[in-house]
Amino acid sequence: MDTRPRGLIDTGAILAFLNRNDRWHKVCREAMTTLSFPLATSAAILAEVFHLLPSSRDLPRIWTFLRSGAVTVLPITDDDLPDIEALMERYRDRPMDFADATLVHLARREALTTVFTVDHDDFETYRIEGKQRFRIVPDRS
Repeated sequence: MDTRPRGLIDTGAILAFLNRNDRWHKVCREAMTTLSFPLATSAAILAEVFHLLPSSRDLPRIWTFLRSGAVTVLPITDDDLPDIEALMERYRDRPMDFADATLVHLARREALTTVFTVDHDDFETYRIEGKQRFRIVPDRS
C-alpha cells in the first residue's frame, strides 16, 4: 500500500468536515469523496485544530478522524525552520502564520500541489517555490 501523501489538509477543512454546524461542512464532506489519501498536515495545524475545537465533546471525533488513515502528520524539524522563516518573511504583508507556512513548506518539500482548505484568500496567494499555484479543494463557494 502506497502511503505517500496525496495533498495537504488545513485547519479549517478539518474543522468544517467534522462539524455539522460549520457553513463549509457540506461542501467539505462532498470534497472528501474526490480526494486521494492520505493528506499531509503538520503538528502546527493540529495545534490550531485542538485550540479551535467548538467543544470538548468533539475530541473523540477528531481523534477518530486522525487515526482513520485519511491524514498523516509530517515532521517539521530544525532543518525546515529557515525555509519556513523565509516564507513568513516573503508573505509578511498578509501576514502568513506559522501553521500556513508549514503547509506551504511541506508542499515544496513533498512535491504536493493540492490543498484541502477553506482558506481560499491565503492559499490563492501563496505559491509553491514562489511560482506554482495550489490546487484548492473545495472550490470557493
